[in-house]
Amino acid sequence: MSSTAPAPVAVTEGVETQGQGQGPGQAPEQGPEQGAAPVRWLTEEEQGHWRAFRDGTARLLDVLAHELDAGSGLSLHEYELLVRLSEAPGRTLRMSELAAGLAHSRSRLTHTVRRMESAGMVERRACASDARGVECVMTEQGWATLVAAAPGHVASVRAHLVDVLTPEQFRALGDAMRAVGADLDRIGCPVRATHVGG
Repeated sequence: MSSTAPAPVAVTEGVETQGQGQGPGQAPEQGPEQGAAPVRWLTEEEQGHWRAFRDGTARLLDVLAHELDAGSGLSLHEYELLVRLSEAPGRTLRMSELAAGLAHSRSRLTHTVRRMESAGMVERRACASDARGVECVMTEQGWATLVAAAPGHVASVRAHLVDVLTPEQFRALGDAMRAVGADLDRIGCPVRATHVGG
């Protein structure tokens, strides 16, 4: 689809849909929402970049998750949770802070922490400064698990991402994702907006 011909080909999570009864280059008939803003169809170049990002990200996270699980038994979410706790004073964070930092929903974070608590990697306790709050604390076993898992995971990240790109490409990737994150914060990302007690 070219940038000059608004053909009725829509890109929605990678699914292409062709308008019925229209010839090439024709815009689809007006839908029930009269006066709606026209769709800004992706150009061929934009669509190529979007698909490369979508497919590359999915494949990268899949291989990182597989290698982390094979080497340490941790999921990516469990690993990142341990990293955030390791960087916090006293290796302790309120559940609300963890949810915001990890962009997890309340139910997802609670499920992850409960599983890690059963494995002895973290503990939950009432917040000393706010009885209504709940803190998540990394245990010594959790610290040892992170120390053992980190070298292999870092090697995977380097092998499949950092060392594949030039320093300029990697810097541009980070800048781009920070811009996306800032815009999601501005509009109120649904996951970050989910309240987590504590």
